[in-house]
Amino acid sequence: MEWLTDPFDLAFQQRALIGGAFAAVATSVVGTWVVIRGMTFLGDALVHGVVPGIALAVLFDFNVFLGAGLAALVMVGGVNLVHRQTVFSEDTGIGLLFVGMLGLGVILISRTTSYSGSLTSILFGEVLGVTSRDVVILGGLAVFVVFVSVVGYRAFLTLSFNEQKAKLLGLRPGLTNAALLALIALAIIGSFETIGTLLVFGLLVGPPATAALLVSRVPLMMLTSAAIGVLSVAVGLVISFHANTSGSATMSVVPIVLFFVVLGVSSLRSRRGALTL
Repeated sequence: MEWLTDPFDLAFQQRALIGGAFAAVATSVVGTWVVIRGMTFLGDALVHGVVPGIALAVLFDFNVFLGAGLAALVMVGGVNLVHRQTVFSEDTGIGLLFVGMLGLGVILISRTTSYSGSLTSILFGEVLGVTSRDVVILGGLAVFVVFVSVVGYRAFLTLSFNEQKAKLLGLRPGLTNAALLALIALAIIGSFETIGTLLVFGLLVGPPATAALLVSRVPLMMLTSAAIGVLSVAVGLVISFHANTSGSATMSVVPIVLFFVVLGVSSLRSRRGALTL
């Protein structure tokens, strides 16, 4: 039993667990919409797209959340511009800005005196450095994401499966899509200090993808996804403590491993079912 409790003996370890759990709830819930709508590539691009804004905030000493928010707006605006003004698909704009924004962010960070430390912190996070203030912010973020997902459930669900029906029902799919993108960006921005901009994607897609293998109803998928996300944080921190590995990275890898375990078990069951027939 001590093997499980030792990693959470100290206050900073407890804050890491609570803050990580809140971040996991926010990213897992909004990640359900990402998986359902097939927005994984865009979600990944948004994760990388906030890096220049964070880098500018570090360089000019202003709020990193403001910088990340502005960068996310530029990212979304750029994707829409390429899609509307050219014959290219949305994926083309996403791919171009994916690399461009990440590269620009690294270039800006390289201008700082503490280049290596700043880059590592921004890209990979530091879950053990979570403060009491961070816990409050992450808790508020989790509540807000869940609240918006519940209030906008009908609009988000209809848009995810039939955009034309959403128009006929007067649900304003354009506004709904913008709100969903903003919610995804908010979850990413709010969690980057804890999990890291590169690693947050694991908790954004891993838990809901795993949940989708287990359940089919969207509300149950969200609950299952959130539970898997919180479990991934706890398991990741325990493994990190005993294996002396990065806490943020380990937390992000756990749901990916769990996805393939569930996928493997599901495949074996399907094969056995086919053999019995």
